[in-house]
Amino acid sequence: MPSAISTATSPESRSVAVIGAGAGGLCAALELRKEGHKVVVYERGDQIGGLWVYTPEADSDPMSLDPARKIVHSSLYASLRTNLPREAMGFRQYPFVAARNKAGRDARRYPCHTEVLEYLRDFAGAFGLCDLVRFGREVWSVEMVRDQARKWLVSSRMRDGGDDDVDREVFDAVVVCVGHNTEPRIAEIPGIEVWPGKQIHSHNYRVRDPFRNQIVVIIGGHVSSDDISRDVAKVAKEVHISSRSVEIDQLGKLSGHDNIWQHSTIKSVREDGTVAFDDQTEIYADAIIHCTGYKYHFPFLKTDGVVKVEDNRVDHLYKHIFPPTLAPSLSFIGVPWKIVPFPLYEFQCKWIAGVLSGRIPLPSTMEMMSEIEAFYASLEASGIPKRYTHRMDAKQFEYNNWLASESGSPPVEKWREQMYLVSTQRRKMPEMFRDHYFGDQDLIDEAHKDFEQYGAAPDLI
Repeated sequence: MPSAISTATSPESRSVAVIGAGAGGLCAALELRKEGHKVVVYERGDQIGGLWVYTPEADSDPMSLDPARKIVHSSLYASLRTNLPREAMGFRQYPFVAARNKAGRDARRYPCHTEVLEYLRDFAGAFGLCDLVRFGREVWSVEMVRDQARKWLVSSRMRDGGDDDVDREVFDAVVVCVGHNTEPRIAEIPGIEVWPGKQIHSHNYRVRDPFRNQIVVIIGGHVSSDDISRDVAKVAKEVHISSRSVEIDQLGKLSGHDNIWQHSTIKSVREDGTVAFDDQTEIYADAIIHCTGYKYHFPFLKTDGVVKVEDNRVDHLYKHIFPPTLAPSLSFIGVPWKIVPFPLYEFQCKWIAGVLSGRIPLPSTMEMMSEIEAFYASLEASGIPKRYTHRMDAKQFEYNNWLASESGSPPVEKWREQMYLVSTQRRKMPEMFRDHYFGDQDLIDEAHKDFEQYGAAPDLI
């Protein structure tokens, strides 16, 4: 049997480039530094936070199809609030609770996006992580160094700089933390090339005002479509939600709303502005908002085809993290979706940091490839589409516990898992679940007991 990749008997310090200073990148920087690695974080923006940095600006192309468009990283809309309670969201080593003694903070359990950004700033400040970040530097190429086994050349430049501003540096390892909420997926609609209305992807949705007094179709059946449809409905004449997952008994006017209707998928659109649905209804519409998700996209990564995306699967990642033939020098944080993100990042980062130091061995390349193939076969046998390869949902807790066991960390807290499951059920009541929560005070109490044991600062609990 082939030997494991890592055979080190004592911790080894490596130089590591972390791409992105969002939640995943910050957590990676912390865990890598704790393990003794030398860390540089590249961030194209002028502040930490990644996805959680709101801007009223959007892509120059509202559908984000033009490859030459001006790209805006954030996908936040102004009214966004978390769909998970703060207690479950936070990093274990830095609980996400209402910050006392800080004016202007959002103390709600399901806070607005600005509160999440403030939390990440507090987290970075508490551990001195900003000193590791090179702000304003956009990574445009990451490629293996020829004739140097598993070393990487990272090329970057100032975000608005020219070819004379290129900086090149060699690292032992690269951790990719760029997220997957920037490159939109678009619904395919028969007749759309002649339909006269305007289209926009939710990535570029910011405020509801442009849709005032209009008839708007929103495509999608997840949280963003729930949020945006109700936001738009406050000013629009009509809002029609199209979802392939809607039940027949849910079709028609949405309960409790005078101007929101639920439909099945769009059958076609026509030159006169008509939108026809599979449920045999037809309407005239002024605009279509695509709340249809995103694609994995790593345009800077040059791996000679080793890392590729097929039908929204990042192909052949061991445990959704390591490409076996490039492990452990290349890894990804945050590929799984439908998760509690920050805790999952924490478990992934601890494992990566330990693997890079040699403290935690990886299986051989052959063993990792074999396990990946077995995983793909199980998905196919269960009828799970390829595009759902990285979808976790309740399976995330088994995954997190595996990572915890490998890295020598305690398993996921039971209250955190229960909070996730409770919040998932509450999302079936989108108008009220964020502010009319009930029945989990015991879980909140358990969480705060743990926060005290974690050694959280008094002003955080």
